[in-house]
Amino acid sequence: MNPFLLTFLYFAAAVAVIVVGLFVFELMTRKYKDWEEVKNRNTAVALSIAGKIIGTSIIIAFAIFHNDTIWQTVVWGLYGLALQLIAYLLFEVLTPRFSVEQQLKENNTATGIIAFAVSVGLAFVIGASIT
Repeated sequence: MNPFLLTFLYFAAAVAVIVVGLFVFELMTRKYKDWEEVKNRNTAVALSIAGKIIGTSIIIAFAIFHNDTIWQTVVWGLYGLALQLIAYLLFEVLTPRFSVEQQLKENNTATGIIAFAVSVGLAFVIGASIT
């Protein structure tokens, strides 16, 4: 296949997986709407979203490196995305003294930075495990 076309197809697949991920994460947040908070300059939520975008992109990059087809890349990207969703839920559960979601809504930048780090850090682990 033409390398320019193949690059475009991988790009389109990556964008599709990221958009699906953002849509699902938006459904998961019950205390606020992601893009409404960004519009209102909520830095903590913006950091959390950025971590999800970068984290998903890292997973997709590993999937591209280790798979032969776009379809396999998409499957691994969606699987990695599911693991990212689990990580987000675990982050909430493992912080019983406060609600991560509530802290993000309240623009707690420290919580946003940790949410960013959880997404990006675990993306490297998830990505590295793709074979």
